[in-house]
Amino acid sequence: MQPTQRPLLARLARANPTSVFLATLALVLVAFFAPGPVGGVLLLVLAAGLAYLLATTWPVQAPQTRLIRLVMLTLLVTVALVKLF
Repeated sequence: MQPTQRPLLARLARANPTSVFLATLALVLVAFFAPGPVGGVLLLVLAAGLAYLLATTWPVQAPQTRLIRLVMLTLLVTVALVKLF
């Protein structure tokens, strides 16, 4: 590991993509079917994690990819806030 690398990102890079996808899908499904505020909080936690990854990978993304990721993050936060309130 290089001195500039973050340990969390190094762990994520070694993670199995299928496992990460399935875990995220399970979290989203639980959040959608959980009662009001609980589901909203779970979705906000997911949005915070995605915002962290978006900020970390921002310099190496193409402008089109940045736009799509921002739109998806905005939609996720909107759904979370609607479910929360």
